[in-house]
Amino acid sequence: MLPQVKKILYASDIDHGSRPAFRAAVSLCGHYNSEITFLHVIEPLSATAQSIVDTMMNDESLNELHDQSIQNLRNKLTERIERFCAQELEESEMLKEGQAIARVEEGVPWKTILEVADDIDADVIVMGTRTHSGVSQFLLGSTANKVMHHTKRPVLVVPLK
Repeated sequence: MLPQVKKILYASDIDHGSRPAFRAAVSLCGHYNSEITFLHVIEPLSATAQSIVDTMMNDESLNELHDQSIQNLRNKLTERIERFCAQELEESEMLKEGQAIARVEEGVPWKTILEVADDIDADVIVMGTRTHSGVSQFLLGSTANKVMHHTKRPVLVVPLK
């Protein structure tokens, strides 16, 4: 018997080509009538980039710009969810009001995905991975690999082009 899936975490870089993973997450959501959290993680600036920004703007302006950028990303993600649902889902597959939550966080992607999975007590993590050479996977590791190796939660990894 399959476990009940009440909460799904879908982690995405919201890049072109991520639709197959998005589709898999929405399909799981519909099958289990569960809640889905769409997560996009913004990586922090490097120390050099942060230093340049700090010299160009004062803290108040920088904080205001930061907050506005996060809200813009959250709005963009919500619009993409709605557009995807309208274009690709049948009436019977449509997500109900409040069933989908858009979330934008900052941090190291794989660590942040695991933190949010813990925060929402996700039953499964869904994410896509782009094909890379075996050497780069071995040396660098992908975000999906790091998530899979550092969680006890089931992870559905969808290959992307």
